[in-house]
Amino acid sequence: MYKIAAFYQFAPLADYASYQAPLLSVAQEHGLSGSILLASEGVNGTITGTSSGIDAMLTALRALPGCGHLEHKESASPENPFLRMKVRLKQEIVTMGVSVDVQGGAGTYVEPKDWNALISDPDVVLIDTRNDYEVEVGAFEGAIDPGTESFGEFPGWLDQMARDTGKKRIAMYCTGGIRCEKATAYARGLGFDEVYHLKGGILKYLEEVAPQDSKWNGECYVFDRRVTVGHGVTPGSYIACNACGRPVSQANVTHPDFELGVSCASCIGDYSEDDRMRFRERQAQAERNGKSDAG
Repeated sequence: MYKIAAFYQFAPLADYASYQAPLLSVAQEHGLSGSILLASEGVNGTITGTSSGIDAMLTALRALPGCGHLEHKESASPENPFLRMKVRLKQEIVTMGVSVDVQGGAGTYVEPKDWNALISDPDVVLIDTRNDYEVEVGAFEGAIDPGTESFGEFPGWLDQMARDTGKKRIAMYCTGGIRCEKATAYARGLGFDEVYHLKGGILKYLEEVAPQDSKWNGECYVFDRRVTVGHGVTPGSYIACNACGRPVSQANVTHPDFELGVSCASCIGDYSEDDRMRFRERQAQAERNGKSDAG
């Protein structure tokens, strides 16, 4: 089993570019793979490797300014969910496109064990901050789906929601918690007084809350080769369409528009036949190399 660690920390990293090479060196020294994003607002990433290797990287990350209390979530997979290691420089560690004061303005954390009680309150409006294709895979009971294709669309949706419904008590959730840091800070900036978010996100909830007590329906999309996970953060049943990247259920594998590595029902109209010919060659090359693109 491969050990996986996911983490983020909002912290002022004025000289963030200077940390790229040292972190990549730690990863290479310990045989880690995955992705780490660095920006002036902090760090965000998911890595896999041995326990000692992951501990070494977490130690290096916690040595960054303001990151001493960086928390992480662990899970496991029978296959390596990453092909390589990247440490990239970005404008934001999660792209919303709107400036917010995360450290001073984010909402109130709610532990997974307390989440069910909060979202069962009829006065609480539950909002999923993720993208539409993520929501299709799974969601909490009663959650509002904004129908966004990217997180950058979320502020506009919330602006309209505030105008239409007023400033109600709201609870937000996302995969690992990072998008809610920004989303709740933005909501408070709009004048929402009571704003809550699930600490550790869906992944922490699936890790800590027993299936029989859960209010989660379906699986959770993750941004690596596992594609989805279920309760216990165990690998799920979806595969990825390697044309558009969207998750494909086992039922939709039999859809006439699905072709492994080439297309799915969601993207069949988005690409030309020339594109699909290239995708077929890519798939054939992967199979010749013994690396199926089934996700």
